[in-house]
Amino acid sequence: MNAPLQGRVALVTGAAKRIGRAVALHLASEGADVAVHYHASAAEARETVAEIETLGRKGIPLQADLCNVAEIKRLFRDLSKRFGRLDILVNNAANFLHASFDEVTEQGWDSALDTNLKAPFFCAQAAAPLLKQTHGIIINFADIGGILPWPGYIPHCASKAGVIMLTKCLAKALAPEVRVNAIAPGTITMSGDPSEWEADFIRRAPLHRAGTPDDVADAVSFLIHSTFITGHILVVDGGRTL
Repeated sequence: MNAPLQGRVALVTGAAKRIGRAVALHLASEGADVAVHYHASAAEARETVAEIETLGRKGIPLQADLCNVAEIKRLFRDLSKRFGRLDILVNNAANFLHASFDEVTEQGWDSALDTNLKAPFFCAQAAAPLLKQTHGIIINFADIGGILPWPGYIPHCASKAGVIMLTKCLAKALAPEVRVNAIAPGTITMSGDPSEWEADFIRRAPLHRAGTPDDVADAVSFLIHSTFITGHILVVDGGRTL
């Protein structure tokens, strides 16, 4: 079996479910050992780890509240103790909170910005010493909401626009040892999503289909292996932002 990531170690945040899980499994299928970060989804994290192990790779679940910088630091200490190295950090963990302009609260604003923007920065900061040793890569998850204005999701859009600029800043700050890129998914549906979402995405996307978690995982793999790309935002949306 082709294993281009044999001997590499990846950490995927929010990897217990949905897109994060698909990314973790894809990296394991390419030969990487994978740390599966989770916050509250312990059972799902254990299931993801079990599936990683069926692929012949080492997987470990690591719990942390990424809105707390002390817990982020603990997460990377635990990772270093367990694996001794880090080659790939995928900042996937995020929330997606709806609120009209008049309904946005301080708590909701802070939740969006802390989870979607503060956490990726401090994860990158904590990961940098390990990644510099391996000439590793960081992949952040932006969103087409960081490109398109959605009035019902203002804190979310602001946080994801921030991720886009954060990615560019980190790419310059950590070069040449560490490459930093981002993926901006859109029109992606998963098992359990309402059927009307897919119909709406098909209508909006020029490719006339919804994307899948595997489409996003493929994009992650592309950025990992594209060694002359840094500071780039790869939009994976079937043309939706056109």
